[in-house]
This record gives sequence, C-alpha cells and structure tokens, in this order.
Amino acid sequence: MRVMRLRVLALVLALPLAACAREAPVGGVPPAARQVLAAAPTALPDGDFATYLAVLREARGRPLIVNVWASWCGPCREEAPDLARVAAAYGDRVRFLGIDVLDARPSARTFVREVGWPYPSLFDPTGEIRDRLGLVGPPATLFYDAEGELMDTHVGPITAEQLTAEIEALLAA
Repeated sequence: MRVMRLRVLALVLALPLAACAREAPVGGVPPAARQVLAAAPTALPDGDFATYLAVLREARGRPLIVNVWASWCGPCREEAPDLARVAAAYGDRVRFLGIDVLDARPSARTFVREVGWPYPSLFDPTGEIRDRLGLVGPPATLFYDAEGELMDTHVGPITAEQLTAEIEALLAA
C-alpha cells in the first residue's frame, strides 16, 4: 500500500513539472519567439522588448533584417514595395521581421496585404521596442548577422539597392 501511495505522489508531483516543461524554452528560446517567426504576415502578434530579444535569439543561423514601420508613416509606404521585393528575392537565405509601432492593428493588416510583405511583424502599439532600440521613429532598418550581432542601422526609408548591398555584405561575412 505504501508503494502505491508513493507512486501516486510521484505522479501528482510530476504532472505540474511536465506541464511546465512543455512551455519551457528550448535552447533558451520561449515558444512565443518561434511562433512569431512562423507567423503569417498579417497575424501581427503582440510584442514587447523581451519578445523581440527572444526572436533575435531564435533567428540566429541566418542574417535578420528588422524593419520598424507603421501604416500611417509616409516614408514607410515609400519603402514597403522594395522591402517586399527584396525579401521575396532572398527567400530562406535571410529572415525579415517587421516591428509595427504606434499603429492600429486593422490598418496595419490592410497595409501588409497591400504591399505584399512575405514576412511577419510584431505589433508594438506603445513603441516600446522602437524606444528600447534607441530609435526616434519609423522607418528604420536594422541588420543583424547570422550570429545575432547588430551590424548596421539605416534610419529613414531604404531602397532596394541599399537593402541588397547590406544583405550581400551580411551573407559574405
């Protein structure tokens, strides 16, 4: 009888641990970070700076291009078609991530559909990520190498030529 009680106790104690293990980070990366990178372009999951850092860790292994944007931003609208074309051209060799700041989600989703971005964006309604990155406003584009190191920051609208040159430098490194 005592053995049976010990087995039941062990099972009762193991269940909460097993539940925590399912949500535990794999390789130090929370499940939410993996979900962000796999999200549909119009999903726009909520993001804060901790989520952003987790996404950076998850993205290691390939260069990552991060574009800070908003649907109400004129220069963002100007650069958006070039971002879509370059992201599509590089496919899986480079990851792209948008950070939608100080926006309304319905307007942001419409914008993403209009420009045809093939990559996900985090929704940052308070601008926390932008602020913690030391940026003033959109647009801004950050270039991370495959190891997750920030290599360059471009403030203002970026052209396809500038994007391509930065990405080629990252791939050559």
